Amino acid sequence: MIAIFYLVLQLLKLYSYVVIANVIISWLIAFNILNTQNRFVYLILDFTYRLTEPFLNRIRRFLPNLGTLDISPIILLLLIWFIEMCMKLYIAPMIF
Repeated sequence: MIAIFYLVLQLLKLYSYVVIANVIISWLIAFNILNTQNRFVYLILDFTYRLTEPFLNRIRRFLPNLGTLDISPIILLLLIWFIEMCMKLYIAPMIF
């Protein structure tokens, strides 16, 4: 049970890194630093996009229209942090 607890925590942390990588890559593409014509860049962008967009789209449905400002990755990172903290505060004492 302890191993599953730590595995879930590590998966949440890894997913938060993927969200951050997706944001950084999208900024680099928006500022024409990276080119999506490069196959490697496209593969990384597609990989992070496929992992993050299902959750980001659900969050965007509830957010008001802020124009070009997209705060859904911030909300997703806060939700991941909240889940991690709840696991550490409420589930960890039951396991240990």
